[in-house]
Amino acid sequence: MSTITSSSTTTGRERLGLRLALAGGALLLVSGLLSWSFEPIFGDISIRLWPVSLQVFAMLIGLTAVALALSPTVLRRALGWVHAGPGLWALGIGATAYTALSLAAIAVEAGGLINANEGAWIALVGALLLLGGGWMVRDRPRAPEAFSAQGPATVEIVTIVAICALALAAAAYALGRDDAWVFVLFLLTLGVIGTALARAEVFEWLGGAAGRHQHVLTLGAFAAAFLFPFTQDGSEINMSIATLVLIFAATAIGLNIVVGLAGLLDLGYIAFLGAGAYVGAIFSGSVSSSIGWTPPFLVTALMGGLFAALLGLIVGSPTLRVSGDYLAIVTLAFGEIFRLAMFNLDGNNGPDLTNGPNGITAIPNLSILGFDFGESHTIAGVELSRAANYYLFMLFITALIVLIFARLNNSRIGRGWVAIREDERAAEAMGVNVFGLKLLAFAGGAFLAGVAGTVKAHYDTSVTPDQYQFLESAFLLAAVVLGGMGTIAGVILGAVVLKLMPEKLRFFSEYRLLLFGLLLVIMMRFRPEGLVANKRRQLELHDDDQDRAAQTDRSPQTKEALQ
Repeated sequence: MSTITSSSTTTGRERLGLRLALAGGALLLVSGLLSWSFEPIFGDISIRLWPVSLQVFAMLIGLTAVALALSPTVLRRALGWVHAGPGLWALGIGATAYTALSLAAIAVEAGGLINANEGAWIALVGALLLLGGGWMVRDRPRAPEAFSAQGPATVEIVTIVAICALALAAAAYALGRDDAWVFVLFLLTLGVIGTALARAEVFEWLGGAAGRHQHVLTLGAFAAAFLFPFTQDGSEINMSIATLVLIFAATAIGLNIVVGLAGLLDLGYIAFLGAGAYVGAIFSGSVSSSIGWTPPFLVTALMGGLFAALLGLIVGSPTLRVSGDYLAIVTLAFGEIFRLAMFNLDGNNGPDLTNGPNGITAIPNLSILGFDFGESHTIAGVELSRAANYYLFMLFITALIVLIFARLNNSRIGRGWVAIREDERAAEAMGVNVFGLKLLAFAGGAFLAGVAGTVKAHYDTSVTPDQYQFLESAFLLAAVVLGGMGTIAGVILGAVVLKLMPEKLRFFSEYRLLLFGLLLVIMMRFRPEGLVANKRRQLELHDDDQDRAAQTDRSPQTKEALQ
């Protein structure tokens, strides 16, 4: 398909701004090849022509700036459309913040700014030039082609595959960082580049490309996730974090049915994960279990999912007749009731099933078709630890859960849930079985959480009531909202952020949750629709986007370009 050319012309001021931004990006690229400090810190940034850590991050920002500055004449031909002005402005702000924070890190670790070398100062000059150039082009009119631009199919497919590979590399790099400053500056770099690309509306183009090549995106994403253990060199700690992220993500996808599709606020969802975990523990053959029967894990997983779904039906039948704040209070109470009930099923206050506050411990590792998940295995010369075994198994389960969610979302049932979320009374007037679909959402989401819980019990080797508190439900809900309600990729990304960030911010000790909360507040302020936004929700939360879409529909330039 031929690309669409912009109808707007570039003024002298804008040309100057693009040149300044290009010069700033070039200086950032050059700074990465120079020495940043006299001291060998942050992977030894004192060496010239051998960029590491902070130097590489500056070069990535510079490369993005060069690409956006050249976009009106170069990238437009390849991608079909790029809107550089707001992206360069956001990138200039972010680059200035990054270089200032880098200088602060050097001052703290090396004993003062006197130990900062020429590379850091050239990076600061480049960032300021980029900031000035971005300010000059920040108001460049938006082109209506953004909503219909389409590049060559080969370029789109290669871009999708490259993004999957970059995501794999970024995840592996982030988990491998032990230095506090390097990890924070790496996150800042990703945030700066991501914000700039979002403001440049590159993600608009990527969203369209992903929609046109969904199978390529799905296969690429799961291929990258499958290859992740082979990048960790047998690190048990990193794979443990990754496994917990997958368990958390699978559970959040189940909650996404309830909150994201049906629009029901559930604050006690962690109880369904706990129900599956207790079923998995009770029938695991643990010495702490009062039941001696140990069925195959597939049977146990189905039992855990069905038991959680049954709890969803029991809770949902009387409570789904209320809505809004009242529903939230009732589900919050259910979560606490479940936790307290597990305390009391100790043989004294009730049946001997859960061993009370001591929980069920010494849960054996999974063994499926003779494959022992507790032992290390060597595949393709790479040793896969216990955590890696559970990671790959959980990846398979997550793929099934994603498939179920996608099928439900695109079915008549999914459309009914969306109708209920948008306007319950209007949906009921149109013949939608509101109560039945609400109940199905509760039971379906609970089933998926229950299945994930059975795996979690074996991975944790113990199940106690204190593991399933309200805070965990709040984190699950935050993953859905932060990632993007109603989306699959968004919820997975939200789960990754919410699980990875607290783990890697432990060096801030008691302040890590405070900093984490501030990041969430900033995120909700500037992108309330989530990291991966549902198009309908994005238009609801941004009036300017609605106006822009309306103007695009009426724009004579759009009609002329489409002709």
